[in-house]
Amino acid sequence: MPNHPPSALNPAISRSSVLVRTVNASQPLSWLAMGWRDLMRCGWVSVLHGVVIALAGALMLWLARDRFWFLAGAFSGFLLVAPVLATSLYALSRDHEHGKQGGLATVLATWLNWKNGRIQPWGEAQWRMVRFGVLLALAGTAWVLVSAGLITWLAPVPITSPLVFIEQVVLARQGWLFEVWLALGGALVAPIFASTVVTIPLLLDRQISVAQAIDASWQVIFANPVPMAIWGGLIMLLTFLGFATALTGLVLLMPLLGHASWHAYRDLLDASALPEQEPR
Repeated sequence: MPNHPPSALNPAISRSSVLVRTVNASQPLSWLAMGWRDLMRCGWVSVLHGVVIALAGALMLWLARDRFWFLAGAFSGFLLVAPVLATSLYALSRDHEHGKQGGLATVLATWLNWKNGRIQPWGEAQWRMVRFGVLLALAGTAWVLVSAGLITWLAPVPITSPLVFIEQVVLARQGWLFEVWLALGGALVAPIFASTVVTIPLLLDRQISVAQAIDASWQVIFANPVPMAIWGGLIMLLTFLGFATALTGLVLLMPLLGHASWHAYRDLLDASALPEQEPR
């Protein structure tokens, strides 16, 4: 079982049998290191997640080939729904932590509730994650539409390529379009990040309501503002690098972030007082 040593429990901000830990500002780098270790252990099963996400990104790029205003919002929207897409990566890291050989069976069990050779009906735990995922998808869709509308209506010329976006929006000498676009994006992404930073791993791991899991996620943000700001910045940077490398970087970076996010959850919360979703 991996060692998660860095932090002290903070009982003053404990609710619903979940205790929040405080961590050092450098701890996000340790999460990436542990995530890389899990990626190497899981091998092609983890990489397959990255391939699927890269293909989805390629489809998004194709749809936005002459509508860059759509792509600008879709990039941020992708960050909103990514925690749900990584659910089976959390499950793989959990299996390794419990001494199990995580593999394709873990992925099938996570998404299809595959047990005893067939698909089983979803239980309440799966439906909680589905409901939360739908909320994130709606938030992402809303931002894509708002972003597209803002850039389409206020940009001085049609935005059809990254170069035009940089010239006419980012480096524009007149108007405040880029500043307004960033402010609106930040106003949406920041609370969504605060609501998701440990929510999906917690829902996967323990029997807890969506509202309690979101509350725990906000507690984590308030207890660790600097490490969480660094962690959010690393997620954005690595995701941007994945897109900037013609999506090829996503093949490794997305599973890396998924596995690392599991270790972030394990470091930031002590949920051992709650019943496990799948008792060992």
